[in-house]
Formats: sequence, C-alpha cells, structure tokens
Amino acid sequence: MNVLILGAGGREHALSWKIAQSELLTKLFIAPGNAGTLELGTNVMLDPNDFEAVKKVVLKNNIELVIVGPEDPLVKGIHDFFLNDETLKSVAVIGPEKYAAQLEGSKEFAKEFMSRHHIPTAAYKSFTSQNLEEGYQFLETLNKPYVLKADGLAGGKGVLILNDLQEAKDELKEMLTNQKFGAASSKVVIEEFLDGIELSCFVLTDGKSYVNFPNAKDYKRIGEGDIGLNTGGMGAVSPVPFADDDFMQKIEERVIKPTIEGLQKDSIPYKGFIFFGIIKVGNEPKVIEYNCRMGDPETEVVIPRIKSDLLELLIAAGQNELHTKTINFEEDSACTVMLVSGGYPEAYEKGKEIHGLEKVKNSIAFHAGTTIEKNKIITNGGRVIAITSYGNNFRSALNQSYQNIEKISFDKMNFRTDIGFDL
Repeated sequence: MNVLILGAGGREHALSWKIAQSELLTKLFIAPGNAGTLELGTNVMLDPNDFEAVKKVVLKNNIELVIVGPEDPLVKGIHDFFLNDETLKSVAVIGPEKYAAQLEGSKEFAKEFMSRHHIPTAAYKSFTSQNLEEGYQFLETLNKPYVLKADGLAGGKGVLILNDLQEAKDELKEMLTNQKFGAASSKVVIEEFLDGIELSCFVLTDGKSYVNFPNAKDYKRIGEGDIGLNTGGMGAVSPVPFADDDFMQKIEERVIKPTIEGLQKDSIPYKGFIFFGIIKVGNEPKVIEYNCRMGDPETEVVIPRIKSDLLELLIAAGQNELHTKTINFEEDSACTVMLVSGGYPEAYEKGKEIHGLEKVKNSIAFHAGTTIEKNKIITNGGRVIAITSYGNNFRSALNQSYQNIEKISFDKMNFRTDIGFDL
C-alpha cells in the first residue's frame, strides 16, 4: 500500500518511523516532511492546506491511505474534500471530517458536546463582543485564577490564566473587541479553574470501535519548573506514573466510552485519532480539551511504545474494522526532550547547522523543524529535534536522552533539563 502523511513536524516523523516498519507498506510519502522523514520515504513539497496540490500527489502516486498530522487541514475540511471528489472518495483518510473536527476547532462546540453527554469538565460560559458586559459579570462570580480560552484555533496560544480580576476583564475585552488572537477569539469561553496534574490520553477510532494508545504527559512551558511562555511542547514521558489502573479505568468509563458513544448518538462520523487532555483533580478525571489528531511531542513517546503494526491498525480504522484488532505496548518507559531554537517561542533564527546527530546511540532523533541544504541538516523551526529514549522507568529513559543531547549542538540551542521534574 502507498501511504501519504501530511505534516512536517516531530509527530509526522514518529508516525513515518513506525509506518516504515510495516510489511504492508509499499511506498511512503510525507508532505512536506523534514530532514528526518527523508530517510524513511519521499518528501513532497506542498502545503497540507492546499487540497488541490494534495489531490495531485495522491492521484499521481496511487495513494490508498492519507494520514493527516496537523489540525489545520482537518478543521478546514480535507476529509470532506476527499469524500466529495469522485477520484478521491475511495482513498481512506485518517482524520475526522470538518464537522467532527470542531471538537478541536471550537472550544464551545467541545464544551456543548461534553455537557450533552455528561463528560466531566470545568463549568463554563461563552461570550462574544455583543455580550461583553455579561462576560465581566460572569468573571465576578468566579474565584481566581480566571481561565479565558479563544474559541477557535490559535496555534496553542489562545489560553490565558490570570490571577487579577481587572486584568481578566481587560484581556477579555482585548480578545473580543480587539481580536487579540484574530478570528479565533471572536468568541471566548470562560471556565472555572481546575487545580490538578495533567496527562494526555489517545485513541484511534473508526467512529464505533476504538483502541487505546499509551498515555503520556507533556511539558508546555519554556522554563524550568514549568514557568514562562507556553510552547508547542518541550518534552514528554510515557507512561504517566500517577495514572494507575484505577484512574485509567475511570478515564475509560467516564470520558473515552461516553465520547465514542456520544459521536454515535449525535450521528457524527469519525475516523482518526482523538486526543483527550485530562486533568486529575483529587482522584477524579476531568477533560480540559479534545484534539482531533495526535499531540506533539507526545507522539514521539507514544508511537515508540506501540509494538503492534500501526499501519495495520490505520487500515482497519479506514475500513471500519477496528473491532477486529488489538494493540500491544512496550513495557518500557519512553521519554523525549525537545531541542529548540534560541529565542523560541518568541522570535528565533533558522538556518543553523546541526552537528553531532550521527553520534546519537540508543536514542531516536525525531526531527521537528529541520531541512537539508547543501547536504547539511539545518534548523527550520522553533522546535528542532526531539531526542526519545527507552528505559526501565522514566528517569532512566530521560537520563539516556540527556546523555545523547550532550553530543548534539547548533547555534543558540536550548532545552529543558528538568522534564519529569513533577513526577
């Protein structure tokens, strides 16, 4: 089977790495890919949001399965584009249709879905510029800190957590009337603050059946001890030590099953991944958010722990036969540490040559933001490379990653030395 993966980051490199191991694979294409995916298949220079360009590649290369890595093409309706095109509709797409992708694309849509299906989450209300005053009044009923979320996609930057009531009111006005996050904040969801520790859970579903992937915990802040600006993710561990069997059973019964059943009750078809952002409050799980694709950098620790043939599972999901499959995991922990460009997540420079990758032993270097120029691997993004390792526990896995990071260098390279510090 010929397979196309859309995307250019560490998530897509990890998916490519696993799919390339399958005996069911004939040829692998990654669009646009990076310097790491180049070793596993054929990179195709295109924008995943350019659906006509994607169509040309699919038809030219007899692609039978398309895996959509990032959220943007899903929210913009790439799956619908395939279904509505006579020449493409027989191609399986892993990633939900546009309506279902609102689980990630609209915070309000996700909240209403959870409310309708009695899935535990924070209390909330949503507001637009038309009822800004009501938003101020709702903030006054809450205890600090105050949580403001842009309704739409804001590149992971649309969530504010503020301790001062007046600042919260000012920011609400900025988001709604001055479009602080563009069209994404034309509507804002205000939530009660949940105090607890977070983890990520993942399933692959065909809309009726599902398989659970390993859980993970990622670290979003740029600074040690989880302080400073939010990033796309500075590292991750899997499995999560505090998520014991009892707690995972609660997530299964109260969150995952009601979500899959809710999609069926609402007649929402869904083929692809669902990411559950969970917070453990006391010993109870609550949902912070849904994503309609795999997380990044969690994919770089989740996928290496899957022993089963991932392509076989994806084909089954595409054919509505996931109920016939089971999934097996590695017992070992997997941990990843992200190497990022100096200045990230604010302004940073690209084009820095990366040295020492050939010296990495007993770890996997998943490329997140790299390209090749004149036969040299250079930086091409804020998050550059994720160094993933296995170990008997998360500490030994992290230790292995940090040993290999010492061998790698590029100008102004930055990383966190405390991944897993709170476990």
